Amino acid sequence: MSYNDPLIALFEANRSPEVAGPMAAYMKNQFPYLGLKRPVRDELQKAFFKESGLPPVQDAEAITRELWQKPEREYQYFALDLLVKLKNKLPRESMTLFQEMIVIKSWWDTVDLIASKLVGNQVQRFPEFESLMEDWSTGENMWLRRTALLYQLKYKQKTNTKQLARFIESNLGSKEFFINKAIGWILREYGKTNPEFVSRFVEEHPNLSNLSKKEALRILNA
Repeated sequence: MSYNDPLIALFEANRSPEVAGPMAAYMKNQFPYLGLKRPVRDELQKAFFKESGLPPVQDAEAITRELWQKPEREYQYFALDLLVKLKNKLPRESMTLFQEMIVIKSWWDTVDLIASKLVGNQVQRFPEFESLMEDWSTGENMWLRRTALLYQLKYKQKTNTKQLARFIESNLGSKEFFINKAIGWILREYGKTNPEFVSRFVEEHPNLSNLSKKEALRILNA
């Protein structure tokens, strides 16, 4: 029996079709759902971890890949929660797994967590990955570009502002909603730490999209 088997049985036993429909609709019907809202899933996962514990870190990649192939979105959510629990033990090579998770079954609900909680932590543990973020920031895949913009979301005083400015400038003029939203979001978040930088950046970049500008200044103008 694999690590995932009792989890799958537990999730399936609590499937709620009447809840699954609205959950899928909220995500623009990108994926089917079991119908396990976050509070319910948290309780199920708590019971699962109490019974099964955490797996050996060397098994995390195979567990994640299996769950990423499952149709229902809650399995991807569980995989993310598991990796976050193990994030400070994951090997350097896990960045390849994170990249695959970003480009497969891509949507903001998983990508943003991967960016801020997994990729961001991995870059801090292995600073050589900053060059990979440079590549992602100008690459063709929109979700990798969004990740490059957002991976410093939790960095606060440790934010590399020169890199952040460069990544944003590389994406100015984008017509992608998810890119312009990410630019505004990272600026708004960093504005809680360094409002002067954000105010100056917005002032010096009149070509920021209206969405990016609105999001960036939402707290500063409150």
